[in-house]
Amino acid sequence: MTINFSATAFIFPGQGSQATGMGRDLAAAYPIAKQTFDEADALLGFSLSKLMWDGPADELNDTVNTQPALYVHSLAAWRVLSLRFTDLSPAALAGHSLGELSALAASGVLTFADGLKLVHARGQLMKRAGELAPGSMAAILNLSIPALEKVCAEAGKEGESVQVANDNCPGQVVISGAKPAVERAMELAKAAGAKRALPLAVSIAAHSTLMDSIQAEWNVAVDAVAMKDASVPIYGNVAARALTSAADLRADIRAQMQSRVRWTESVGEMIRSGICHFVEVGSGSVLGGLVKRIDSSVTSQALGNPLDFEVL
Repeated sequence: MTINFSATAFIFPGQGSQATGMGRDLAAAYPIAKQTFDEADALLGFSLSKLMWDGPADELNDTVNTQPALYVHSLAAWRVLSLRFTDLSPAALAGHSLGELSALAASGVLTFADGLKLVHARGQLMKRAGELAPGSMAAILNLSIPALEKVCAEAGKEGESVQVANDNCPGQVVISGAKPAVERAMELAKAAGAKRALPLAVSIAAHSTLMDSIQAEWNVAVDAVAMKDASVPIYGNVAARALTSAADLRADIRAQMQSRVRWTESVGEMIRSGICHFVEVGSGSVLGGLVKRIDSSVTSQALGNPLDFEVL
């Protein structure tokens, strides 16, 4: 397969794409990937790679570990790609939620070490927010964003809010907030015509106002790392458009904690700019599936293990 980089966007997965064994084959096949995992282990002060490769799964699924694991796998795959294609010049980069930080590090906006520090802090802060103000999330299928926004407004009460957290693709939207409000919204969504309303197995209300308790600390963490302007357009989750200035990218990462991941809009903008192929860098192929549901005319492929690189 020949890739036209001028029409290709590289996209980076977020939570939900992790799996025990992630990155193991890549590290065995490519020294640069093994170096990346070793570097992360040294920076973190514990063997994240062992947890990624051997589990246990419940520990890997703890957001404190999940977030760095996904970041490190994505960056290991990106480094292999960069070595194999020295003329690599993608048309755009984007990441879903946590994946936006992977995109920043891949582009050189952040150093690998600073990106890992931020991702680790993000996992710790979000876990603490979930302990301070437990919440929940639910996937709502086949209900429009305007209809779901109306449902969320109806379901919310004083001190119990719920909001659209992830606009993943047409027909698949995630809501987030206080558990009673999420439960009310699920019932209202079904009454409004949603095909299904499925609670997610989380106690953290990501991308909602329940993250407010750690927002100030997150801002400090984001502001403490050096960021450079991007040489490649990066589509921000909150802005849902191409960003290149360090100031804009920093603001998007800060705002992302309590704001909607506008993935459908971001992918639409990339396609309108001329992107017709998407390469998902890291674990799994969740984003590729979403991209195809947003626009079936584009193509996508995963890039996380040695076989994927052979296909490429």
